[in-house]
Amino acid sequence: MVPQQFSPDPYEPNDALDDDSFEVDVDEAAYLTNCEPVLETTGGALSGHETDQESIEFFRRLCGRPAARTSLLSASESLLFNQVTCDYVVERHRAAEPHTTVRVYGVTLSGESVLLCVQGFAPYFYASAPKGFGDGALGELRAELEHKCRTMGRVADCSGDCILGVERVRRRSVLYYKPGEDDSEFLRITVRTPDLVRVAAGLLSQGSVLGRVFDVFESSVDFVLRFMIDTKMMGCSWIEVPAGSYTVVSNALSPSYAQIVAEAHWQSVVCHPPSGEWLRTAAFRILSFDIECAGRKGIFPEPENDSVIQIGCHLGEYGKTEPLVRAIFTLGSCAPVAGVQVISLNREQELLQSFRNFLVAADPDIITGYNIVNFDLPYLLNRASAIGASRFPYLGRICRERTTMRRTRLSSSAFGTHESMTFSIEGRVIMDMLQVIIRDHKLRSYSLNSVSSEFLNEQKEDVHYSIITDLQAGNEHTRRRLAVYCLKDAYLPLRLMDKLMSLTNYMELARVTGVPLDWLLSRGHMVKVVSLLHRKAHEADLLVPDLPRTEAGGRSGDGGPQYEGATVIEPKKGFYRTPIATMDFASLYPSIMMAYNLCYSTLVHESDVPKLKPDDYIRTPLGHCFVKPSVRKGILSEMLEEFLASRKAAKRDMQNATDPFLREVLNGRQLALKISANAVYGFTGASVGKLPCMEISASVTSYGRNMIELTRSTVERLYPGAEVIYGDTDSVMVKFNDHATLEQVMELGREAAKQLTNIFPPPVRLEFEKVYYPYLLISKKRYAGLYWTRLERHDKMDCKGIESVRRDNCRLVANVVDTVLQKLLIEQDVDGAIEFVKKIVSDLLQNRIDLSLLVVSKTLTRATTDYEAKQAHVFLVEKLRKRDSGSAPSLGDRVPYVIIKGATKNEKAYTRAEDPIYVLENSIPIDAHYYLENMLRKPLERIFSAVMKRPETLFSGAHTRSIQVATPRTGSGIMKFAKFRLQCVRCRAGINEAELQKRGLKGSALCEHCRDFEAETYLRHLKQTAELEQLFSALWTQCQECMGSCIQDVLCSNGDCPIFYRRRKVQKDITEAQTILGRFGDVW
Repeated sequence: MVPQQFSPDPYEPNDALDDDSFEVDVDEAAYLTNCEPVLETTGGALSGHETDQESIEFFRRLCGRPAARTSLLSASESLLFNQVTCDYVVERHRAAEPHTTVRVYGVTLSGESVLLCVQGFAPYFYASAPKGFGDGALGELRAELEHKCRTMGRVADCSGDCILGVERVRRRSVLYYKPGEDDSEFLRITVRTPDLVRVAAGLLSQGSVLGRVFDVFESSVDFVLRFMIDTKMMGCSWIEVPAGSYTVVSNALSPSYAQIVAEAHWQSVVCHPPSGEWLRTAAFRILSFDIECAGRKGIFPEPENDSVIQIGCHLGEYGKTEPLVRAIFTLGSCAPVAGVQVISLNREQELLQSFRNFLVAADPDIITGYNIVNFDLPYLLNRASAIGASRFPYLGRICRERTTMRRTRLSSSAFGTHESMTFSIEGRVIMDMLQVIIRDHKLRSYSLNSVSSEFLNEQKEDVHYSIITDLQAGNEHTRRRLAVYCLKDAYLPLRLMDKLMSLTNYMELARVTGVPLDWLLSRGHMVKVVSLLHRKAHEADLLVPDLPRTEAGGRSGDGGPQYEGATVIEPKKGFYRTPIATMDFASLYPSIMMAYNLCYSTLVHESDVPKLKPDDYIRTPLGHCFVKPSVRKGILSEMLEEFLASRKAAKRDMQNATDPFLREVLNGRQLALKISANAVYGFTGASVGKLPCMEISASVTSYGRNMIELTRSTVERLYPGAEVIYGDTDSVMVKFNDHATLEQVMELGREAAKQLTNIFPPPVRLEFEKVYYPYLLISKKRYAGLYWTRLERHDKMDCKGIESVRRDNCRLVANVVDTVLQKLLIEQDVDGAIEFVKKIVSDLLQNRIDLSLLVVSKTLTRATTDYEAKQAHVFLVEKLRKRDSGSAPSLGDRVPYVIIKGATKNEKAYTRAEDPIYVLENSIPIDAHYYLENMLRKPLERIFSAVMKRPETLFSGAHTRSIQVATPRTGSGIMKFAKFRLQCVRCRAGINEAELQKRGLKGSALCEHCRDFEAETYLRHLKQTAELEQLFSALWTQCQECMGSCIQDVLCSNGDCPIFYRRRKVQKDITEAQTILGRFGDVW
């Protein structure tokens, strides 16, 4: 399609912009140079006035899926597809009675999109059956439950039965092992729609039916998960419906944009287990997008008032590195961009609708981007509502189901508590790469720029939102520059997803845990355990009870044993120059649960213990009893075996990988499986979880404490002279002797791990993993050392709990700590480390530290009036608003600041936060003592306390006596009364300019006594100016390379980038240097 331009242009050129500053970019960004040629279509151009169907067909010719095979459309072959996700809908218009349809979305091996509508599966739950509950009582219960449900007003549109059936079944509760007791009798209650499960279960558990209180089981299971459990369907698994077992819905009647819409009975659905050939993955389509908005001066864009002006899209396919199609939707004309479909439209409604039609035609399975969940998608939906684009919010695969959003709060021990938006985009999975990276990686900053630098080793131009409006209001070339920026922001999430193998890893987790892919992205760890627990219970005819929250913990509120955590052996602090062997328990807590068969189904109530033989059960260190596997194997043990088998496979792949970064990604994958296995233990100990059981979780930690203590005593007994210097949860660090070599310690570590493993019950296993040499042990949870797994060379410098990655520290702290650790551990130069720190302290006091290293950056997450505590970045925002409300940071912006010297000694630190650019331009002095005392002192004293007796001497002594303070140029404080006098550039003596002019002397650079050195002084300053200009040129070139153009002006305002501040400082230094040269007069 030839990029379309429209006239007249709705945006007039802005006189404030110099067109020369925005020339056509002939050097494209690196990501555009090697792309495929522009795709041509025969369908003509878009005018913006087509019907939705015409527009969709136009885009299908551009980026649609391959045509569906005739054999599938005629149902003459089996329907086989890879599941993407699934949901359900209560059908109320196709039959006289409401019924529930499960909708399974997927993709065939050849790329066709599929919607399988599964019929006939009804929701159900269980309740305990009282003794002597005969057929007559069954009829009474069903009739009264039917009546109660109807009186609650939930089934006004149902003329038939709400309760479809009540039958007696033989099952056992998963909770407690009861000696000599066979299966008990339960009631399976089947209802018409999923919402009636909660209603009916509530009536039974509250004693509102037959005057009895019934124990309820499995009423809280999500209906989709219930369906997947009963059909043995795993997340992202392959699903098959034999030929003749399904019917294809014709296009005229199809409720979906999927290419193949079929209907089948649930018992005809075959779900293949994810192993062997069924581990392959279909060519899922992935759409990454980014939007740009035209905000008002000084106000962050608001969907109620500010237009969406561009939407950049990259359509990719799983397994391919290059996008299938690149497209940019622009409001107003836009110059062509190489390899990109440019769709220019005159009205914002047309822009939004064209993007929506493009999305429908491209039919992506995965929608990604960076912060699309909390910004781009909500902005688009709210903006469409504000401008009356009523046809826009239909982004899913179901034609007439509107895309909605709601705010949710997720709390978990792994991810903390955070708020996010959730969306109903049927048939498509939203995979926001910002949320993925926050969940999976600990970084100093999560901005797209910082993340791209960390993982892709490249940065991008960061155009501030206040400049975007000017670019949009310029001409087609300025809008083209904005388009390239927008496209880059849409492309980077795809590259991150590919580089980090995020989609691969999450699909693997979905296959292991049996939940839909999107649940892993929007819910915590508990949902994985819930899925596996119910699956194992279903296979064993066990029922999972629904426990009221008041029964959390010990369930009976009997004040059972306190839940004590893991053991941490008191560290023997110091700097060890001898090899330290580290032995780790492999998956300690899961191994303990398997070794001792700790499970809900094996827990024995104290009153039932006398009914068992002594050899049939074990009693934990806390006194709880569990039957042995020979009596009954716990279902938690079976779950853990599956987790650990998947982890073992991931580790095997990691060993076979040749790419170092791929090895790191696979390491993250096996760690994710380890976390999931540990989540089983956490699930039992979560007092607000679905099924807490403190008898299990407390027993696990008690066994763990005993094992750590037994390991210490056994090592020190078996190896005379050996000493356990530290132990933490599942690992111990051992110093065998002062003279052992690295090779000897590795051999001793392997031998000790093997001997110690023999004293623990399988599968508990102690492994020799690494040697730290040298090793710096600072305190509990804080240590660093060179990590050795082979004799040839150390693997890396491993640090735990050291302040080098915290975001609330300035870069100076990270740089100094990293350098100190390298000198101590790699160079083993203690004196060199001490001298380095003293030099940094001296440089800081003498104002020789680059300002970019002192900048702290924090995000303004809410209105300044909503902060309870006084915070530096909030106080600075208020200060900047008073100076210039138009350029002050807005909600959601990152606020960089430095701490300056105060007018008085008692002035609070938060009041002394200042804008780094303002500090540079006005030579405001930095509070060096603040940085020394509040940022550098504590981490450095912690490190050096292990290598020197008096680490406080690092911050006192001769190197701290020379202090230089910059002279501020602002008219505030005492500087209001200051009068500046020219100084000699050679000797700094004052110059009386009037006296020089009176005596006829030209130039005011030198005093009368230094005029004999004029040529020498001038040449020295000329050389300094040239060096500054050369440095500025190098920094400018780096910024141009980052933005992808060698001829356009640099507009980047990325405050997280150190080059940004260096560039601004050098600009100021050049101006001052040129001013000094100008003082020598015209003769030079």
